[in-house]
Amino acid sequence: MTWRWHVLLMVTAATPRNAPAQGVPPSSNRPWHSSAESEIREQAKALRVPRFAVDATKEYSLAELVDFAERNNPETRVAWEDSKARGAALHIAQSELYPALAGIALSQVTRQDVLFGSTFFRQTVAVFGPGLQLSYTLFDFGARAGRIAAARAELSAANFGFNDTHRKIIFQVADTYYRLLNAIGQVDAAQASLLNATTVQAAAEQKLTHGLATLPDALEAMSATAQAEYDLQSARGAEEIAHGDLATTLGIAPTVTIRVQRLDELPAPVMQDNSIEQLLDRALEQRPDLLQQVAGVKAAEARVREARAAYYPSVKLEARAGGGTFQSGWQQYNPEGHRTDLTGVATLRLDWTLFDGGARKNNLLRAEALHNAAAAQAEVTLDQIAGEVWRSHSNVKTALRQRQAATALLEAASHSYAAAVEAYTYGVRSLLDVTAAQRALAQARTADVAARTQVLDRLAEVAFRTGDLMRISGATDLR
Repeated sequence: MTWRWHVLLMVTAATPRNAPAQGVPPSSNRPWHSSAESEIREQAKALRVPRFAVDATKEYSLAELVDFAERNNPETRVAWEDSKARGAALHIAQSELYPALAGIALSQVTRQDVLFGSTFFRQTVAVFGPGLQLSYTLFDFGARAGRIAAARAELSAANFGFNDTHRKIIFQVADTYYRLLNAIGQVDAAQASLLNATTVQAAAEQKLTHGLATLPDALEAMSATAQAEYDLQSARGAEEIAHGDLATTLGIAPTVTIRVQRLDELPAPVMQDNSIEQLLDRALEQRPDLLQQVAGVKAAEARVREARAAYYPSVKLEARAGGGTFQSGWQQYNPEGHRTDLTGVATLRLDWTLFDGGARKNNLLRAEALHNAAAAQAEVTLDQIAGEVWRSHSNVKTALRQRQAATALLEAASHSYAAAVEAYTYGVRSLLDVTAAQRALAQARTADVAARTQVLDRLAEVAFRTGDLMRISGATDLR
C-alpha cells in the first residue's frame, strides 16, 4: 500500500491546479481572446519567414522558374508526405505476413484460505517470470493478401497524385509566367502609345500657337494623352499583380521581386503537327490523374477480395514460453516453499464467424459499391480528359490564327497612324483622324502582345492536358 500512496502523491503534485480549461468563446458578440492566442500567433509568424532566397540580379527562364517551384512550392511536399504515409501503410499491411513476437513478464500474488478437513489454512503463492508470446496467422483465405493489394494500389494512387501535383505546378508556373510577359508587354505598348499621344499633343499645341489649329483640336489631343496615361497606369497595376501571382506559385512571398526573361528574348514557339487522335492517345496513356483513378479502382477491387475472405475461417498459431519461472508459497503452520521451472503452451486455433447479423454481407456490398463508384469515376475522368484535350487543341488553332491576324493588324495600324500624322502635318487630315488612328494603333499593340503570349500559353495548356509536362525535365524549355 505504501508505493500506491507515493504514486498518488506524485500524480497529484504533477497535476496543474490553476491551468485554465480551454473552452468555447464566452459569448457571440465579442471576439475570442485567450492565453493560447499569443502562442498561436507566434507560430503563425514563423510561417512568414522566407525559406528560399531569390537572386535579384538574375533573369530567370521558364525552365528555371519551374525547377524553383518544384523544389519550393509547399504543395509538392504535401503530396510527397502523403506518398510516404501510403508507403508506411503498405509496410504495415505486409507485416501481417510475419509472426508477432512479444516479450512478457508475469507477476502474480494469490492469497486465499484453503480448507483441509474442518480447518481453513491461509495460503499465499507468488509467481514471477519472463516469457515470450508468439502469434501467427497461418491461413486466412486471402484477407491479408487483399489488404496488401489495396495498400499497394493506394500507394500507386498517391504516387500518381504526387506526379499530378508536379504537373499542375508546372502549368501554373507557365501560365503565370506568360501572363506576366503579357502584362510587361502591355506596359511597353502603353508607354509607346503615351509617347505617340504626347507627340500628337505637342504638334497640336504648336499648330494652335501659329494659328493653324483650333482649341478643340488641342483639347482633343490632351484628352488622348490623358487616356494613354490612364491605360499605362492600369497596365502597370496588372503587371504588379502578375508578379505577385508568379511569386506565390513559386512558393515565395508576393513582395519578393523576381526578374524573368522577356517576351522578345524567347525563341519562336515550335509547332508540332499532332492530330487530335494522337493527343488523346497520349493523354490517356500518361495523365497522372487518370492513372490515379485506375489505381483507385484496383484498390477497391482488393477491398472486395478482403471483404469476401471474411466469410471463411482463419487458422492461427499461438504459443507462449516462459523461462525460469520463480514460484514461492507460504502456508499457515508450514515452512515457505520455492520452485523454479520452465513453462510453455502452444495452441492451434480456428476462428470462423458463423453469424454476425449481416455485417459481412453489408461490408461486401459496401466494398462492391465503392468499387463500382471508383470505376464509374474513372470513366467520368476519361470523358473529362477527352473534352479538355479537344478544347485545348481548338484553342491552339484559334490562337495561331489570332496571332497571324494580330500581326497584320499591327502592321496596318502602324502604317495608318504614320500616314495620318504625316497628312495632319500637311493640313490634309484633321486631328480627329490622327487620334482615331492612334487609338487603333494602341489597340493593335495590345492585341499583338496578347496574341503572342496567348500562343505560348495555349501550347503549354495542350502539354498540360495531354500530360506531356510530365516528360519535360527541369532543364527543358516549355516553348
